[in-house]
Order: sequence, then structure tokens, then C-alpha cells
Amino acid sequence: MNFTAEQIAGILEGDIVGNPDVEVSTLSKIEEGTKGSLTFLANPKYTQYIYSTKASITIVNKTFIPENDLETTLIKVEDAYKSFSKLLEYYNQIKMNKSGIEQPAFISDSAKIDESIYLGAFSYIGENVVIGKNVKIFPNAYIGDNVTIGDNTVLFSGAKVYSDCVIGKHCVINSGVIIGADGFGFVPDEKGEYSKIPQIGNVIIEDFVDVGAATTIDRATMGSTIIRKGVKLDNQIHIAHNVEIGKNTVIAAQTGIAGSTKIGENCKIGGQVGIAGHIVIGDNVKVQAQSGIGRNVKDDEILQGSPSFSYGDWNKSYVYFKNLPKIVKTINEIEKKVNGNN
Repeated sequence: MNFTAEQIAGILEGDIVGNPDVEVSTLSKIEEGTKGSLTFLANPKYTQYIYSTKASITIVNKTFIPENDLETTLIKVEDAYKSFSKLLEYYNQIKMNKSGIEQPAFISDSAKIDESIYLGAFSYIGENVVIGKNVKIFPNAYIGDNVTIGDNTVLFSGAKVYSDCVIGKHCVINSGVIIGADGFGFVPDEKGEYSKIPQIGNVIIEDFVDVGAATTIDRATMGSTIIRKGVKLDNQIHIAHNVEIGKNTVIAAQTGIAGSTKIGENCKIGGQVGIAGHIVIGDNVKVQAQSGIGRNVKDDEILQGSPSFSYGDWNKSYVYFKNLPKIVKTINEIEKKVNGNN
């Protein structure tokens, strides 16, 4: 689909400098721009590329004043980065504008599905499922019995939602996500053999939650594993049974959270963090990548290390960590001198 500079300026409420009729059909980086593409300039260190870019249209801040001739048409806005992000969202909405039920697909007779649904081929909808308005379910998805999915939620291809789970409104569930698989519950007997503990709870995901590709969220043993409103989960995260994650917390890739741990609101957790079970992490906590959390954490703490401790103390200690061979050598030399004097 082609858009003119005039149409784009209308969407962004921007001013055109150049040809209002020039058309674009794709997006590009400013340094890789080609004819027919749209790009943007927000970071001053990329300013040099605006004079060589082949992009047909470039979004810039209103404060930008070119020092040389330009081939590209400018659209001047208050904030180029935010405006380009708005266009990306608009572009994505067009790309995602699918509707109808593709065949083959299976829908249980007892399922309640709004007519606005998009259901991709080879998808499965179980018994007593309830699906809201404008939900998009891409091919090869599995929705188990008694699942509820709220309005405007998207499940990409290959996502799996096991029975009895609840997904809120405006959520994004990416490919390969598994919601509601059994928690890791086993009990040993006197022979050292393990018997499975039935996992009869569910997973509740509230509104505006994003779940990254190949992330797994286990169902509770009893009760619910809960992901609160606005949580953002990166790819390849594991969340164990009966975990609760507070609203607007963000967690980076490859983090693992053990069972029954409670994480507060507005936390920021880096990649490859390991969090032990049955602990409580407060609000506004920041955890640096590859840290190991094995204790309760108070509000507003910043942690690093494995096992983790105060970020400030960790930085001070690191000065000594990296100089440890020199420190040991110095101590050995002092010991030799002391012993030699005795």
C-alpha cells in the first residue's frame, strides 16, 4: 500500500518541506534508505545520512535546519521518534488487519466467539471457550477448554493456552508461548522415586500484557499464577506455578522465576536472572542481568551479583574482584618480607 507525503503529514500533524505527492510503500533506516521508503532522523549522530539517504520521505524534528541540499522530502514534527513510532503502530495495524475464519480450523460447538474474530488455519478452539471482540488468533494456535480471551488480544501462530486459563484485553501472546502447562510438582517416596502432584489451578493474565516468544507460564498447583496489568515479558522466560508478577513490571529474556514467588509493581529485571521460590520482591526493584535472587527484597532496592547484593556495594567490590590476583601477590610478598624478618 502506497502513502503520499501529504497523507502521512496528515496522520502526524506535520509540515511538509518538499514534494507533497511523493509516495512511499516501505520503511527503512536512514542510512539504508531507498527510493519509495520512509525513514526518520531523531538522533543527531545520524544527521550526516540525511544528505545521502535515498529515502523518499524523512520525518525530522521541527528544529531541524538542513545545511546542504536534500533529495528527500521532509515532514517536520514536534518529536520525530514518537511520530515514527506512531507510524509503525499504524503500519502494524494495517498489516494485522485480518478477519474471518480460515479453513481447516476446529471450533467446539459450545465455544462463544465474537463474529469479529480472525482465526487462522489449523487452529483449535476447545469446549466452553469465550473469545471477545476483535481477537486475532493466527494459524496453528491451541485454545483449551474453558479458556477466556478478552477483546483486542492477539495470539500469534503456535501459541498454546491450556484449559481454564484467562487472558485479558489488549494482550499480545507471541509464537511458541505456552500458558498453563503443569507446574513442576513432584514428591519423592522412600525409594527416591517421584510421584506427580496434580496441578489443578490456572493462569490469569490481566489486560495490556505482552508475552514474548517461547515464554512459558505454568498453571498453579491450586489457585492461580497471576500476571498483572501492563506486565511486559521478553522471549524465553520461565514463570513457575503460583508466581505473581505485579503490574507494569518488565522482565528480560531467559529469566527464570521459581514457584510461589511474588514480584511487586514497576520492577525491572534484566536478562538471565534466576529467582528462587517462595520469596517476596517489593515494588520498584531493579535487578541487573545474570543476578541470582535468593532472599526477600525490599521496595526500591537495586541488586546485582549471584547471590545478589546491593548494586552500589557490588560495584565497589568489583574493583577488588578484578584486581584479586594482584592483591594476592602483594599479600604474599608482604608475608615473605615479614617471615624473612623473623
